[in-house]
Amino acid sequence: MSHTLSTEIIRRAPKVLLHDHLDGGLRPSTIVELAEAINYDGLPTRDPDALGEWFIADEPDTDLVRYLAGFAHTTAVMQTRENLHRVASECALDLARDGVVYAEVRFAPELHTTLGLGLDEIVETVLDGFAHGSDLARAEGHPIVVRALLSAMRQAARSLEIAELAVRHRDEGVAGFDVAGPEKGYPPTQHLDAFQYVQRENFHITLHAGEAFGLPSIWEALQWCSAERLGHGVRIVDDITETGAGTHHLGRLASLVRDRRVPLELCPTSNVHTGAAKSIEEHPIDLLKRLRFRVTMNTDNRLMSGISLTSEFEACARAFDWTLSDIEWMTLNAAKSSFYPFDQRLDLINTVIKPGYAALKVETES
Repeated sequence: MSHTLSTEIIRRAPKVLLHDHLDGGLRPSTIVELAEAINYDGLPTRDPDALGEWFIADEPDTDLVRYLAGFAHTTAVMQTRENLHRVASECALDLARDGVVYAEVRFAPELHTTLGLGLDEIVETVLDGFAHGSDLARAEGHPIVVRALLSAMRQAARSLEIAELAVRHRDEGVAGFDVAGPEKGYPPTQHLDAFQYVQRENFHITLHAGEAFGLPSIWEALQWCSAERLGHGVRIVDDITETGAGTHHLGRLASLVRDRRVPLELCPTSNVHTGAAKSIEEHPIDLLKRLRFRVTMNTDNRLMSGISLTSEFEACARAFDWTLSDIEWMTLNAAKSSFYPFDQRLDLINTVIKPGYAALKVETES
């Protein structure tokens, strides 16, 4: 990695985040405090440092099921208005301090009803928390826009209800609809009524696909569910064959994804921790980037992977010898692929992202 591409330069670079889970990004100290406030005694430890280490699911042979196990604890402490508001506020502030200028943060409202909160109340509280954290970040000199994606759980039967909820709050800060949870055994076609409803309402769809399950889940996401983006989508590499001398053959599905410029919400460290990739160095993100897929960089779950968007870019820059221009290219991909309205998207690109990278390039080249 170039000596000019330091951690601090990457942190200061304006970044866009499209795939980050609210319940996968809590501060360990906050989890401990919230657990004490609601008398939750299920944590494996009450020491914040030890708890942070426990959440990082990077043991050998880790898979998506083990990776998802920690969410039982984070969602357990996110069942009151006060706790949800604090978690959402801290999420916005933490992302802004990491140089993120626009984020779409997803969560599943149905997971936060244990203590009696209604779905609309949950969404309104999270949106208020994002606004509060954004105000705090702006006061610190780190402006950010945070919008929500509402996820329905694959293994549940509330997807149409969550889709209607997302549409109901679309003008208050909800950016789109998602389906999350274990992929294997829970095809997105089980939720067709929800996807069709979102389509009829002219709203946005991103969908977890091509992570734990392979090409069939990507095909279903595009053909049956009309997904505009692929949450992860890393397994599209299974439809790409190396033909020698640095050349590659794209199968029909990979060609379609690239030709249509379908954004890939790639999450390298998370993919390593869930077993979708063996290591950062062997992750296909660089290959997909070189083949000019619509690659975006994302965190997935900052707590469970022990990362930030800055550290993800830094790890890949080190592994693949990326430059600041490579990071800018992926950031512009993400901005163009966001569900931000077109005029605001252009303003973000032209007044924040491009000037920010131009200034950093002058600084690093001087």
